[in-house]
Amino acid sequence: MNIPVGSIGSEPRPSQNSKKGIAVPLVPAGRMLPFFLVTALFFLWAIPNNLNDILIRQFMKSFEINRLQAGLVQSAFYLGYFLLALPAGQIMRRAGYKAGIVMGLCLYGVGCILFWPAAIVGQYWFFLTALFVIASGLSFLETAASSFIVQIGPLESAEQRLNLSQAFNPVGSITALLVGARFIFSGVQLNKTQVAAMQAAGKYQDYLRSETLRVVVPYIILGAIVLFWAVLIARTPFPHLGLDYTSQEAAGDHGPALWKRRHFVFAVLAQFLYVGAQVSAWSYMIPYVLAYTKTEERSAGYLLTGALVAFTIGRFTSTWLLKFVPASQLLAAFAAINAAICTVAALRPGWLGVGCLIVNSFFMSMMYPTIFALGVKGLGSRTKTGGACIVMSIVGGALLTPIMGKVADMAGVSLGYLVPAVCFVGVALYAWLGSQPEAEELAA
Repeated sequence: MNIPVGSIGSEPRPSQNSKKGIAVPLVPAGRMLPFFLVTALFFLWAIPNNLNDILIRQFMKSFEINRLQAGLVQSAFYLGYFLLALPAGQIMRRAGYKAGIVMGLCLYGVGCILFWPAAIVGQYWFFLTALFVIASGLSFLETAASSFIVQIGPLESAEQRLNLSQAFNPVGSITALLVGARFIFSGVQLNKTQVAAMQAAGKYQDYLRSETLRVVVPYIILGAIVLFWAVLIARTPFPHLGLDYTSQEAAGDHGPALWKRRHFVFAVLAQFLYVGAQVSAWSYMIPYVLAYTKTEERSAGYLLTGALVAFTIGRFTSTWLLKFVPASQLLAAFAAINAAICTVAALRPGWLGVGCLIVNSFFMSMMYPTIFALGVKGLGSRTKTGGACIVMSIVGGALLTPIMGKVADMAGVSLGYLVPAVCFVGVALYAWLGSQPEAEELAA
């Protein structure tokens, strides 16, 4: 998904072994092909994540549903992540990264192809089922990709290698929004008079069906590409990388249980709030633009693309700032700024509010990886389990987006942005008060 798991760095260059002064390769000889195939996954999983923002607006039109019902797009999607993350990890511990990645790509591809029968049947629940299958596949890919990229080469160059791979994630996000705005949105917006006229002529249902069918071709093409990639990976020899910790290390960790570590528990809660804020803010940006600026659908989609560009710029900027500012302090400042920005967007709808939502993306960019890093600090051999729990907290995107939709239906889409504003307040409180582990919470 477009939610980052780390920062984007500069163009990679060979690292130096501090003891021997020997250049360390970014990718060892003979491993470049699997590195390339897995790096492409960062691009591929960003596409369906960001097409969801297009689907919400399209389904509101084609199925004539309200914002609360449209928010179920994100609910179905993130529940797939939540329910399949731990099973994906267990399968890969037994069968290896390659088997897990191929399984994830197959689920992803099948979910995309399910859009075709869903459109023929014309039932909203069928599309939600397809999205759940897609997200189930992505849970395998996101569980595997970062760890595989780190372990495929020398640890000395792991950060550069992972930064290079992650650089393709926002490229996939922007690609998704450009494709969705161009090929899913028809650009046709009917007023009440035109709807009444089409209903009188018996053509309105044909119009709604044509709008539903517009989502099919992009997803069928995406599904074909994904299944082709699964074949490539299945036929490519992968190195055996082993486990990321040993039983001896686990036995030597006498630190307290995860649920007794305050900074970890608060990190799970903060990540829940952050992902809910990010997903809901992006999901309702297009309806916000349409409601308060008189802009047509495609232009609104391009503005959402602009928000993704701001997000990408923010990743570079915050990476640089973290050289000078402690992570918890920068996180607190960015979260407080976003709480204020979302409040302005809620109370002053219009072009000012649209500008605030674009700037909001800039300040969101560093939150996911920073919360993750702070949360797993000092967990020792429990780091993998703790990290999986933090990843599972992205279910906040499934639960908080419909809540924002309900508020938007009751009070207007602008006031719905008070929901992410409250979430950002929670993230700021975490950064100020609960992000640092106590001495007794560190692994022994």
